[in-house]
Parts: sequence; structure tokens; C-alpha cells
Amino acid sequence: MPFIIGVAGSVASGKSTTSRILRALLRRWRTSPKVDLVTTDAFLMSNAELEQRKLADRKGFPESYDRGALLTFLSDIKSGKPDVKVPVYSHLVYDVVPDQFTTVDRPDILIVEGLNILQPGELPKTGKPILFASDFIDFSVYIDADEADLRDWFMARFRALRETAFTDPKSFFRRLAEMPADEAEKFGLWAWDAINLPNLRDNILPTRGRADLILKKGGNHTVEEVALRRV
Repeated sequence: MPFIIGVAGSVASGKSTTSRILRALLRRWRTSPKVDLVTTDAFLMSNAELEQRKLADRKGFPESYDRGALLTFLSDIKSGKPDVKVPVYSHLVYDVVPDQFTTVDRPDILIVEGLNILQPGELPKTGKPILFASDFIDFSVYIDADEADLRDWFMARFRALRETAFTDPKSFFRRLAEMPADEAEKFGLWAWDAINLPNLRDNILPTRGRADLILKKGGNHTVEEVALRRV
């Protein structure tokens, strides 16, 4: 049965970097385990679906994901099903790519990285037992940092993307690369204050206490504190 590791944390906390480093380290074990990495971005609803549901400004919030598809994926992985399909999400076009998939084929270890991977969700009033994505996680890591640092990291990344990926003609955010710097800066701050910060406070941060391992980072991205749940 594959061992599933969940990596959670805020936007700009360094989840993706931590997950890639973890994958590289685990692959170096003397047993040479097969380690795959999947991000929950692949299970976001399409932009068209989000627009239809009036959730376009809540992308990344729990309700913006296809939870059924994510649960099916995790269930298939746990049951040892071969060649499990994963939708392709493009950060360039900021959307799920239609009819494109990657496959995950019976890994020894699967790392699942995402904003809300540890969220239990709401229990039905009927009392009927239901599954959550967190039920499939064998070990969980939360990347923690102060809000002020997260905001600074988000804006630093935003400015860097304006000079690089956003300049691509195919980029969903091409207009941000073309607008004056002060206007772009205001937009970036708005995106943090109106979208990312509320999602952090309402949905992501409350899951920190459910993690098996909490890595607290300082302003220079160095891990300053490590908290491991006693088993």
C-alpha cells in the first residue's frame, strides 16, 4: 500500500519547493523507493466552471476544488490501482488543460501538496460517515510562517513573475506585465489581502494543528522551529 505524505501551507510558503526537496531525498534511500509528487491544483475546477458557480474570486478556497475527483484519485492510489490519471493544470494559462492527463503508477510513496489537503471539511447533519482527502494521508507536514513574511514572499514572487512568466503571450496574466508597475503592485496587494489572506486565516491555518510535523520558517525562509507530533 502506498505511503501518502501531505504537504500543506499558505500560498508562497514554499510548499512546492519543500515537496520537491522531500521527493529528492526520499528517492535517495538505499531501497530506491518510487516517489511521485502531485499538487492539488490538478483538481481545481476549470475557470469556466468557477465562473458558472460564481467562485472565480475564490480560486484556491476549498469549494473551488473537485473534491470527488481528488478523493477518487487518492482512493485509487491507496488501493494499488495502476496508471491513475491526474488532470494537468497549467499555471501559464491559469486553468486546467482540457483532455490532458499525467499518470501515477503504483508509487511506494506519494507526496500530495496543496493549500487545503489537511482540511477535514464539514460533516453531514445526517451523521452519515464520509471520507475527506485528509483521511488518506499517512503523514502530514505543515509549512508555517508569519503573515507578514508570507505577504512579502508573495509580493516578491509576484514581481519576479511580472518580469518572466507573465510576459509570455499565452500567459493568463499578460496584462499584469504590461500595466504600470504601481498599478501592478496595487493589484498584487489586493490579491493577497482580498483572496490569499482570508483563505489562509479561514481555511488553511486552522489545519495546522492536524499536521504531524510543523516547520516554522523565518523571514529568510530558514526553518527556525520544528514541531513533531508525539506518537
